[in-house]
Amino acid sequence: MAMRQIGNGALTLVLLCVGSLVTAIAVNGVLLPRGFLSGGFTGLALLVHYLVPAWPVSLLYLLLNLPLYVLGWRFVGRRFFAWSVAGALILAAALQWVQPGDLGVQDRILAALLAGILVGGGTGLVLRSLGSSGGTDILAVILYKRFSLKPGSTVLGFNSMVLVGAAFLISLEGALYTLIYLFASAKITNLVVVGLSQRKAVFIISTRWREIADGILHRIHRGATILEGQGAYSGEPEHVVYAVIQFSELPRIKELVRLHDPNAFMVVTDTLEVMGRRIGNQPHW
Repeated sequence: MAMRQIGNGALTLVLLCVGSLVTAIAVNGVLLPRGFLSGGFTGLALLVHYLVPAWPVSLLYLLLNLPLYVLGWRFVGRRFFAWSVAGALILAAALQWVQPGDLGVQDRILAALLAGILVGGGTGLVLRSLGSSGGTDILAVILYKRFSLKPGSTVLGFNSMVLVGAAFLISLEGALYTLIYLFASAKITNLVVVGLSQRKAVFIISTRWREIADGILHRIHRGATILEGQGAYSGEPEHVVYAVIQFSELPRIKELVRLHDPNAFMVVTDTLEVMGRRIGNQPHW
């Protein structure tokens, strides 16, 4: 148990550092040189920085995060709170010290897409850990745990307020470029947090159901459930094998079914989220 906790802590630290590094490269290498805003509290920090250049983005980000830590402690847990504090400090340090210079993408639309890909990937890596980097990440985790709202979608909706401020205080053109960046970032965040751990549910109707279920248990090492059914036309009893698998295991399931019963009826569906110790795909905040 102790070794597992040490391993989880080390992995969380690596994810926080790599995610913060990628985010800082996007902010300092694309967003600031192009005058773009970011989303959430990073965006608010950038907005204040544009208005008052003497205030550094890293310090503003830390100050704006303080109220949300109370929510993280209250609604998620102490472990998440502790790792979120660490994540915010790591991100603030990365924003202060990682200065890659202008990445050289001159086209503003391409620059917005590049920033979205980098920040979305960095945010997704951070949210795959046991904590967050603070800001709207904490809000996204709370809403995901309570209402199953995807983190990227939550952040995109919340950031609409930042865009309104950008349109009035900076420029409408800058706000529209920022919208492109935020949309790309939300899509990549959802892909990293949810999409890369996608699960598939399979329903298999076959007269060789026992052999197929045995193959799922002992060859693919996944659980299976036998459902009792009845053919609507024939009136004959049917057995349905139900299993939830990883996306990478789907070809092996198909091969198994074809091996035992080429005439089997099989349905594969996507899952929104799966809870469970062995096959669950929810982040363990």
